[in-house]
Amino acid sequence: MNESGIPSRKAVILGPGEGRSYLMGRIAAVFKADESESESRYSISEWWLEPHTQGPGPHSHPEDDIFYVIEGTMSVLAGERGPMPRGVPSFSSPVASPTTSKTAPTREPELLNLSIPGSFELDMPDIAQWFAENPPKDAGI
Repeated sequence: MNESGIPSRKAVILGPGEGRSYLMGRIAAVFKADESESESRYSISEWWLEPHTQGPGPHSHPEDDIFYVIEGTMSVLAGERGPMPRGVPSFSSPVASPTTSKTAPTREPELLNLSIPGSFELDMPDIAQWFAENPPKDAGI
């Protein structure tokens, strides 16, 4: 507890690429903070898709999700608009295509995901297994 009676947590300070990694073929994730770091309040993860990679298809999560594209361009089916409320069966990230000009190098699309409440990472072993059995396909763009 701090002076004002609020429980204190340790700061999480991680550099680029640091965290707990999950490789899933053409998709990779690094979890920066989840259940233990956030007292299950939120989960923060970075995701990369190889250019022109098709995502997992429409599905829903029990938590609220916020997605921020850091690099490249991604097509994301996101229900109506804005943060995705719990249980909306619409997030798919069906296509990841880089933003490039004819002379620019191809870059991996990068996405930051914030899930509320936390503990999304607990599902990652099953998600990684699913991708091992259902490898991401080329989006055919």
